[in-house]
Amino acid sequence: MRWVPWVQFAVCAAVIWFAGARLCRYGDVIAEKAGLSRTWIGLILLATVTSLPELVAGVSAVAVVGAPDIAVGDAMGSCVFNLLIITGLDFLRREASVFTVASQGHVLSAGFGVILIGMVAFTVLIGDRAALAAIGHVSPATPLILLFYAVAMRTVFRYERRQIMLTAETAAERYPGVTYRAAVAGYGLAAGVVVIAGAFLPFVGRRLAVAMGWEETFVGTLFVAAVTSLPELVVTIAAVRIGALDMAIGNLLGSNLFDIVIVAVDDLCYLPGALLAEVSPMHAVTACSATMMTGVAIVGLLYRPQTRLFRAVGWASLTLLLLYLLNTSVLYLAHP
Repeated sequence: MRWVPWVQFAVCAAVIWFAGARLCRYGDVIAEKAGLSRTWIGLILLATVTSLPELVAGVSAVAVVGAPDIAVGDAMGSCVFNLLIITGLDFLRREASVFTVASQGHVLSAGFGVILIGMVAFTVLIGDRAALAAIGHVSPATPLILLFYAVAMRTVFRYERRQIMLTAETAAERYPGVTYRAAVAGYGLAAGVVVIAGAFLPFVGRRLAVAMGWEETFVGTLFVAAVTSLPELVVTIAAVRIGALDMAIGNLLGSNLFDIVIVAVDDLCYLPGALLAEVSPMHAVTACSATMMTGVAIVGLLYRPQTRLFRAVGWASLTLLLLYLLNTSVLYLAHP
């Protein structure tokens, strides 16, 4: 029965929507009580939780199903989908483009995203040569990815802490009735619900793909990636609704960084050989698309364009949409 996976998907989406709103609220409370920036909360706390479905999908794809293309396609496809969400945020904010009001500190995490995504593209493109330099069954890119991710988190944390010290001022407490301990407990509970519901998404997505007869690499990059990115979408919208735009953007860019770490974890779990040397070269197309889209986001954050095309969306957001459609079209045409 084809309708059963769709019902399961709808239930997971509803649960994530309910818990995601509370996840953002308690994340905002933690930021206030602990003196942390919303960018940092989005980059670390929200991004890690909302990216766990990709981790579950990737590990199960390489360790259980033996489908490395779905694992890499899910991670890379999630990167371009997360950047596409920024276009949706721009449509939602009628008063001004997200690029004119978001913190320019996001450029730092976006820059690290370009480095990490570029590592994946480079390794996929050199293919067999990467396998020759493998450490056992592990690709040479994997330790570099883990190292650069750690450097990125430390660098962004130090930058955000310095910005808070420079702009520190007395402000009215937004959540006087919520203690830090209650916020942490509430965040943990909401995160647990999002993770449990999100963990089912890869399996629901796989059932849908089988029921609809879709091709593996195309499914991994587009459909499964979109399904496992649902927590990012829901939590991002919830963050914007409470006025935490920087938390929303930080969640998306942080999820991209964590998605590349997931590729490294998948490589560790893929015992037959170096993961990035054995997958389809078409994943490099998605990686290049993600790199270009991240570059557009960096330009938008630095230039802060005021023009709104059709009075609805900025040119940077429209460019993100066009690049996503280009990537989708290339993948669709490349596979029967």
